[in-house]
Amino acid sequence: MDIARDYGISRFQVARYLDEARALGIVRIDIRFPEAAAELAPDRLAAALGVQRVRISPTGADERTTREAMAAAAAAEIMDAAAPGANIGVSWSRTLDLAAGHVTHLPPCNIIQLAGALPVPGSGNSLELIQNLGRHDGVATWPLWAPLVVENAQTAQSLRRQPEISETLAKAGSLDAAVVAVGAWMPGLSTVWNRVDNHLKLEAAKAGAVAECSGRLLDAAGRPVNSELDERVLAVSLAQLENTPNVVAVAQGAARADAVRAVLAAGFVTTLLIDEDLAVALSGDEPGTAAGNR
Repeated sequence: MDIARDYGISRFQVARYLDEARALGIVRIDIRFPEAAAELAPDRLAAALGVQRVRISPTGADERTTREAMAAAAAAEIMDAAAPGANIGVSWSRTLDLAAGHVTHLPPCNIIQLAGALPVPGSGNSLELIQNLGRHDGVATWPLWAPLVVENAQTAQSLRRQPEISETLAKAGSLDAAVVAVGAWMPGLSTVWNRVDNHLKLEAAKAGAVAECSGRLLDAAGRPVNSELDERVLAVSLAQLENTPNVVAVAQGAARADAVRAVLAAGFVTTLLIDEDLAVALSGDEPGTAAGNR
């Protein structure tokens, strides 16, 4: 209203001009908490959340900039985890897809795809991610030649019996490290959400689902959510992740705070990679509110 009064125009005109300016990229409206972000201490946040290590990536001027910074950090985690001969599991997300391009070197090791293909318009998918990592000399890949979510449980059971699929899923049971993405079970915060019908979305939500990790749903206490989706997903199981000694979870945006808390409560995450905005949202946790890790 102050702008409208100063320039002698209506507030509706101000709103229209702002919309046009935002569309042209002249104006950007962004709510940030720079003071809170500057005070973040990864070690203290890790202790509060009950995870071994927290790595905080800068939140950029827009989502793409933030994701690029997180991709570079995720690539560093992949390279650090990839010892000679190790079995490294990699799930898919838009950030991890970009991370493959930041991986500059890998020793001879095995890269295992942890979730079936999930094509996303304007981005790659898990098959392309594994293929990109497999271009490094001496790296063997174990692709998962199937969609992440199929039409029904019978189709999923049939695909799991295929040798090339069953071998990859079995390989996920002997991982030395894994890098996975965390989504929230709500619109726009999980790529799996858009792949299922409304009935399944609501069924899972009513059952308490708040987080999604490689197609597996968790409630706020970190417990698996039993739903139709679990039978239709071709991906690493939560039990396999629990048996993995080093699991890096990647998440971006304050809106995923509850989902991250749920995944940490499940107890399989050892390293949490997040952006500043999400770190600020999580920093309100008190020590001991998330289940401790190994």
